[in-house]
Amino acid sequence: VQLQASGGGLVQPGDSLRLSCAASGITLANYAIGWFRKAPGKEREGVSCIESSDGITYYSDSIKGRFTISRDNAKNTVYLQMNNLKPEDTAVYNCAAAYDRCRNGYDLWGQGTLVTVSS
Repeated sequence: VQLQASGGGLVQPGDSLRLSCAASGITLANYAIGWFRKAPGKEREGVSCIESSDGITYYSDSIKGRFTISRDNAKNTVYLQMNNLKPEDTAVYNCAAAYDRCRNGYDLWGQGTLVTVSS
């Protein structure tokens, strides 16, 4: 059972990236998936979540309007499209799975992917 986050990299301010969270050993459709980030010297921040059944999405104020979370259950993958990236978005991004609803506990965490936004 594993989640694998990928897609990070070094980009310039204003650029875009798409992160992927691929699941193996679980049926992702049964889980709400959250994206979290941890910047140096800061607390971990929950940035987005997508519910399992109805696909309702949530975003933190810091990224609202710039990031979009989506899921492709056929590919067992959740995406985080990040547009208009800013230096303050620099962080290690992780995805995590909670059974059914975003408000439930996150029991499965993926290995993070580093996003660096710098000119």
